[in-house]
Amino acid sequence: MNLVSTRGLSKHYSGLNAVSDVDFDLPQGQIRAIIGPNGAGKTTFVGMLSGRIPSSSGTITFNNREISALPAHKRIALGMAYTFQITSIFSNLSVHENVALAARSLHNSANTLSVDQRAVDALRRVNLLDRQEQIAGDLSYGHQRLLEIAMGLAQSPKLFILDEPTQGLSAEEIEAFVILMKSLAGDTTILLIEHNMDVVMAAADYITVLNFGETLAEGTPQEIRTNSEVQAAYLGTANA
Repeated sequence: MNLVSTRGLSKHYSGLNAVSDVDFDLPQGQIRAIIGPNGAGKTTFVGMLSGRIPSSSGTITFNNREISALPAHKRIALGMAYTFQITSIFSNLSVHENVALAARSLHNSANTLSVDQRAVDALRRVNLLDRQEQIAGDLSYGHQRLLEIAMGLAQSPKLFILDEPTQGLSAEEIEAFVILMKSLAGDTTILLIEHNMDVVMAAADYITVLNFGETLAEGTPQEIRTNSEVQAAYLGTANA
């Protein structure tokens, strides 16, 4: 069953086609990576999925519901979580408070204990539990990225969109991130924008390649790795 589908999804800016007529299907439970050169339309595409960027045309279906006109906060309430290329945390609050706020935002009826437990569980999964009392703004950039992932996990999302999640992470943290993504299989569906091709090839079940706002190719990591069109457009110059 597809959790997310788009048909003819497009975004135009003053004559510029950032995304053009993209048909996209994301099965429930899959880890999907979206890759492509800078300016390929990746962030615009997921921005439209999450409701942060209005589409020019086309439709979006999420969990069997047509959501093309819904604002971002209503899509979040339906079960979407989205981490940004740039961290968006409450820098003056503790690590635990950041995650608890994220958990509480979708569980208003939950008691404090269950919200706190969600926060603890999410922090444990990203290996930040020992830093839960630290002020979030004092974390390294890499740890702030992990905190944002924990904030998303605390919402128990049906769809978890991650935009450049390993940016700023150390090699050891990147390895742990890949293990974390694999551990989430069955718990949530993941849509990943990532330039680190080692991460993409290790973590993704399936890959969509965008180029000039259009779908260039889709396939398994092995199929994408050996695709001559993808090699010419992207992988030949992509950073490993």
